[in-house]
Amino acid sequence: IMAIILFIVGVICAEITERDFKVKDPPKIVIDEFVGYIVYIQFLPLSIGYLLSAFLLFRFFDILKPVPIKKIQQRFNGGFGIMFDDIVAGLLTNLILHGWRLL
Repeated sequence: IMAIILFIVGVICAEITERDFKVKDPPKIVIDEFVGYIVYIQFLPLSIGYLLSAFLLFRFFDILKPVPIKKIQQRFNGGFGIMFDDIVAGLLTNLILHGWRLL
């Protein structure tokens, strides 16, 4: 529930910040990273190995923007695009680590 609420607040705030700074996805916006964090740690064991792996994998997806994330970033603009690409990066991170956990 917190991730959904923060996603909505983040879309609104990111939209306003992007408009006011006249910069696409300004680095001052960090709420997208925080919501991505909430998504990627869901239902993972709270061990240092999983948390560190999740952080590094999320940063990899967030910085390099592989195909699904890059397409989302190109398709959606404004606050929604800023927030949604981090949600997808968080979901990918979470899915990969849960797959690893099952192995």
